[in-house]
Amino acid sequence: MEDELWLTAREAADLTGVSIVTVYSWVRRGHLTVEGLDHRGQKLFRHLSVAQAEKTTRAKAKRVLVPAV
Repeated sequence: MEDELWLTAREAADLTGVSIVTVYSWVRRGHLTVEGLDHRGQKLFRHLSVAQAEKTTRAKAKRVLVPAV
């Protein structure tokens, strides 16, 4: 799995258009798992895991934000 793309929290936030606080919220809620640390000790996430967390949370947000008719 050496060809996997790894992201820091900042990179994950920039890629998905959310704040770093949101990325760590995904971690806290169990939507995203820290997979390792880089050479500076920053948490690393798999690109695919970040995309899945974003998809899951955005799908839930759409269900919550739909106005009642």
